[in-house]
Amino acid sequence: MGFRCGIIGLPNVGKSTIFNALTAACAEVANYPFCTIDPNIGIVPVPDERLTKIAQIIKPPKITYTSMEFVDIAGLVKGASRGEGLGNKFLGHIREVDAIVHIVRYFEHPSVAHIYGAIDPARDIDIINTELIIVDIETLEKRISKVERLAKTGDKLARKEHDICIRIKDVLGKGTPARKIALHEDEEIIFRDLHLLTAKKVLYVANVSEADLKKGSTYIQKIDEIAKMEGAKVIVICGDMEAEIAELPMAEQKEFLNELGLQESGLQKLIREGYDLLGLITFYTTVGPELRAWTIQRGTKAAAAAGKIHSDMEKGFIKAEIIHFNDFIQLGSLSAAKESGLIRFEGKDYVVADGDIAYFRFHV
Repeated sequence: MGFRCGIIGLPNVGKSTIFNALTAACAEVANYPFCTIDPNIGIVPVPDERLTKIAQIIKPPKITYTSMEFVDIAGLVKGASRGEGLGNKFLGHIREVDAIVHIVRYFEHPSVAHIYGAIDPARDIDIINTELIIVDIETLEKRISKVERLAKTGDKLARKEHDICIRIKDVLGKGTPARKIALHEDEEIIFRDLHLLTAKKVLYVANVSEADLKKGSTYIQKIDEIAKMEGAKVIVICGDMEAEIAELPMAEQKEFLNELGLQESGLQKLIREGYDLLGLITFYTTVGPELRAWTIQRGTKAAAAAGKIHSDMEKGFIKAEIIHFNDFIQLGSLSAAKESGLIRFEGKDYVVADGDIAYFRFHV
């Protein structure tokens, strides 16, 4: 699995339309609030031109792409933190994802009513962020109450956790999400254990009309400014157009995008930015009949990367045989790579690079 993204936003912003386009999971799409009650889940292969090029050379019987999981979480509304719109249930689903894809509505449509009337991206973002912050403050208040009793007994760790929670609560009270809080390395463990919703990385997706996708929307500057202040990223896509693209055969998809002057689909753009946001990279293995892509965190060492394939490989790690994708493509085969001496032998502390083709040797 690459990573798990929760798709959130207000009702009627196009979440399920975009989810369907990305995953072809056929979630119900309708013009009424809370159409999505239980979260829809779709797992999609990650488009990967490098994997395709490797396959063209070695012609494996089986090709396995790495994958990405999308969770279509029901629309949040003002008061969700107090249970409005079944909000507590929906907020709970956000805790289970690695990152948040926040869909923000930019399109006007006479037959799709906006739950709060006029189109106002800044207001919509503020509603969602406020609800997430309120939940995080409640989480901190419970933790503060718990550790305060221990801190009074002289427990140093409890005192430290108490002080960190107070500091984070004060920052959240000013409307700043937890992911913007600067912490020392020794405070990170306590911070991660809090599982705060606003600590999750966010990718804003501006859902625009096809006309605005071509000419640019007057609203985009607003979301750019918000994202920069939060340390988040923004991409612009047209949900309705992505739905059209998803129904076309692969060859026709490329033609369609070329006609529109676009280099990539919304899915490709979302995955690329999502990988960058979370610091993820891809490496490849060619074992037996299977050529396979794997997703790991940037900075992962060879033994841990082997453990991604199987825990026994990490425990019994001996060495890794590595060649980078660029060298492999230039030489044209693994045998040529061996003859040229470009296949390297690396130990368990080698940091796997994006695009590495690896063969792990291990003992059982």
